[in-house]
Amino acid sequence: MGCRLYLVRHGETDWNVREKFQGHSNVPLSERGREQARSLAKRLAKRKLAAFFASDLQRALETASILAAPHGLRVETVDSLREMNFGVWEGRTVQEIRENCRELAERWWSNPVDTCLPEGETLKELACRVNDAIARIVGRFQNDEEVVVVSHGGPLRAAIATVLGMDLKLYWRLRLDNASLSRIDFRSPGEGILVLLNDRSHLEETGN
Repeated sequence: MGCRLYLVRHGETDWNVREKFQGHSNVPLSERGREQARSLAKRLAKRKLAAFFASDLQRALETASILAAPHGLRVETVDSLREMNFGVWEGRTVQEIRENCRELAERWWSNPVDTCLPEGETLKELACRVNDAIARIVGRFQNDEEVVVVSHGGPLRAAIATVLGMDLKLYWRLRLDNASLSRIDFRSPGEGILVLLNDRSHLEETGN
């Protein structure tokens, strides 16, 4: 008994392509991002899925809605699944941050767990809210049910790192592409096994 959790990073946005920090900014999917979501929807169409959850940000909710459509299920939004709040960095490119906020950027990249960006949050705060949200979801589905959670790179890396017992400072070593599929099998809310990471075979087949 337990819960099989499919973790999906939202499809691509224009800000992803331009390497802009998105955070809580409500950025929509690009057309390529929608195509990526449709490709994953075809892959999951034959699964017997019990529920769909998503961050309430547009890029995640739109991805989840595309995935849920073949199953006739509604998407339940969970604001705790949002991306990290990057505060004043949101809307700025990685290059701009490196050039204009070098000292803070160095501190954040070396220790995002405890470094709080102006008007933002720490990785520790992100991990706490995301892991609490996932524990609540898993606790609701303990009869060998399959559930999809659509979120963002930061929250999903934090959740996977926690399951693996990793130092959160190293969470960036977990690659998660847009519209990729990962899977954790939970025997209980606090006991999970990583089965699949960053699978994008459905995208490679369609050139996405």
